Amino acid sequence: MAKLICVAIVTLCAVGCSRQHSSQPAPAAASGQPPSAVTMADKTSTAPAVSGEPAPAPAEPTLTIPAGSRIRVRLARTLSTRYDRAGERFTAYLDEPIVSGDRVIVPKGTEFQGRVTEARNSGRLRGRAYLGLTLVSFRLNGETYPVTTTADIRASRSHKKRNLAIIGGGTGFGTVVGAVAGGGVGAAIGAGAGAAAGTAGAFVTGRKRVTLSAETPLTFSLRNGITVRG
Repeated sequence: MAKLICVAIVTLCAVGCSRQHSSQPAPAAASGQPPSAVTMADKTSTAPAVSGEPAPAPAEPTLTIPAGSRIRVRLARTLSTRYDRAGERFTAYLDEPIVSGDRVIVPKGTEFQGRVTEARNSGRLRGRAYLGLTLVSFRLNGETYPVTTTADIRASRSHKKRNLAIIGGGTGFGTVVGAVAGGGVGAAIGAGAGAAAGTAGAFVTGRKRVTLSAETPLTFSLRNGITVRG
């Protein structure tokens, strides 16, 4: 009986030891993974993240045309108070380059757009005709730049000398005709008739206009500075 008890105790001890050994974790070498793999994984987890966004592009250089700069252009077509009205657009081309120091900002020949600010004929016997123009934009390297400039205003001559010549000429001619026809009284009547005829002629033909042909040079002054991309 005692022997049986001893055998049972030994058997239980052997089973307990085998279970303890089977529950212990396997060493790294037995896991099937080489040590280098574990090291690389650790390095990867601690390496800094690389951003996928591209580096910002450098800013484009810019140049400024200061306020007060003179802009000299030439008309691309004829303008006239006879058929052009305020608000209409026109095209002109830069006649002299706009420079800053020794660098050209806007080259000669650059296309400018302008606007008619005033287009008014004279009266038949008095007043002057006026044609006012201003620039509103120019196009450079595929980009349009708005501008604000002073106006270039052209005016016709006064009626005064012309009217005196026409009316005075009519009076003289009428006086001669009246004198031949009826002496002194006829001369007075002829003078009055001639003056009336001369006034009528001045009225009919006296309306003045302003006409600027193509290639006419115009000068404007820039009211505000403009920043141009280089």
